[in-house]
Amino acid sequence: MVYRDIDINLTEEHRALRDMVRKFGAEVMRPAGLALDKLGDPTEVIAEGSVLWDVIRQFHEMGLHKAGIPHALGGSLEDMDAMSRILISEEMGYADAGLTISLGAGNMPFYMAALIPNPRLQEMARAYAEDREGKLIGCWAITEPDHGSDWVHGGDDPRWSPSVTGVLKGDEYIVNGQKSAWVSNGTIATHAVFHVGLDPSKGMMGQGLALIPLDLPGISRGKPLDKIGQRSLNQGEIFFEDAQIPKDYMVFTPEMGIMEGIAETTLATANGGMAIVFAGLAKAAFDEAHNYAKERIQGGVPIIEHQNIQLKLFRMFTLVEAARAAVRRMTLYNTVNLPPSGAHAVACKCFSTETAFQVTSEAIQILGGNGLSREYPVEKMFRDARASMIEDGVNESLALSAFEYL
Repeated sequence: MVYRDIDINLTEEHRALRDMVRKFGAEVMRPAGLALDKLGDPTEVIAEGSVLWDVIRQFHEMGLHKAGIPHALGGSLEDMDAMSRILISEEMGYADAGLTISLGAGNMPFYMAALIPNPRLQEMARAYAEDREGKLIGCWAITEPDHGSDWVHGGDDPRWSPSVTGVLKGDEYIVNGQKSAWVSNGTIATHAVFHVGLDPSKGMMGQGLALIPLDLPGISRGKPLDKIGQRSLNQGEIFFEDAQIPKDYMVFTPEMGIMEGIAETTLATANGGMAIVFAGLAKAAFDEAHNYAKERIQGGVPIIEHQNIQLKLFRMFTLVEAARAAVRRMTLYNTVNLPPSGAHAVACKCFSTETAFQVTSEAIQILGGNGLSREYPVEKMFRDARASMIEDGVNESLALSAFEYL
C-alpha cells in the first residue's frame, strides 16, 4: 500500500486479520496467479501438481474458508463482522482476482447449506468447515449457453425459462441439460449451488434451487475454458443427462413463492462480492504504477516528478478511493439489512469493475512499453479487469435489472 489508509474504528483484530491475508496474498496468491496466467493450456491450471492446489490448501489451512459457517457447524461466522469480510476480499482481490473468485465460489454451496435446517445439508457444511486440505470445492451452477445475464431479470415470462430442467419422479428429480463454460470452478468443483427449471410456464420464477454433490449419477464435465483474463480461475461446463438428484437436496421450489426475493438477495450478494474484489484490484494497479513512476527515469528525473504523471496518478487515486468507500458503505448496510439493496450492490459492482479497467489501463500507459510486457503484472491486471465487466452479469444488463429496485 503506497498511501495512507483512512479506515476508522479498525480493531486490533481487524488489523491482524488484514495483515495475515495481505501476507498470504503477497507470498502465495500473487506469485501463483502470475504463474498460472502464463500457462498456455487451461488444463495445466488444474493439473495434478499445479500451484492452484497449494493456494486452495493454504486458504483452508488458514481457516479462511470457514468465515460463513457458524460455530455450531465448526465455522467462524460469529467472529467475522462486515469489515472483516471487506478486508479479506479486498486484500485477496489485490493479490489476484481470478483466484479470489475461485475461492469465493468454492464457499457458496457450503455457506448456503449451513443456513438450511436439513441434517444432510448441515453435515455438508460441517464437512467443509473441517476440510483443512481443500478437497471440497463449490461452484455456482447458474449460467447456461442461452441464459447468462438474463437470469436476474427474466421474470415469469415462459420464453425466459431455464434450459436445464428437472422433473420430480418419486424421491428424485431427473435433470437434463447443460450449464455453460462460464461456471467458475466448473470442472473442479465437488459441490454446486444448482439452478434448475421445474415449472417452464413460470419462466425464471419457475426455477428451483438445489445444493448438490457433483458425483451424482448422470453428471459430467466439459473441458476448462480458455479465455483472455482471469486465467487462474477455472471455468467449465457441467452436463446433466438423466441426472438423479435426491428430493431433499432441493431447498427452494417455485411453489414456495419466494424466488423473487431470492433474486434480489442473489443480485446483492454476488455483485457486492465482486465490487470488493475489483476495488482491491484497482488499488493494486495504482500501487504498481505509483512505484514504477518513482523508479523510472525520464528527462533526468523520476517520471513521478512530471506533472502529467502526477495528474494521472491523482485521478487514479481518486477513482480507487471512491470505489473502496462506496463498497464499504454498501457492504456494511447489506450485511445487516434484509432484503439487501440490490441497486447499491450492482452500482458498486459496475463502478468498481469499470474503475479497475480504467486504472489498469492508465497503469499500462504510465509504464509505457513495459506496461505491455508480461514481465510486469499490470497487463495481466488489465485483462483480469476487462473480464470483470462481463462476469457475474454484463454491467449494462445488471444496471437495467437493478434499476427496478431503486
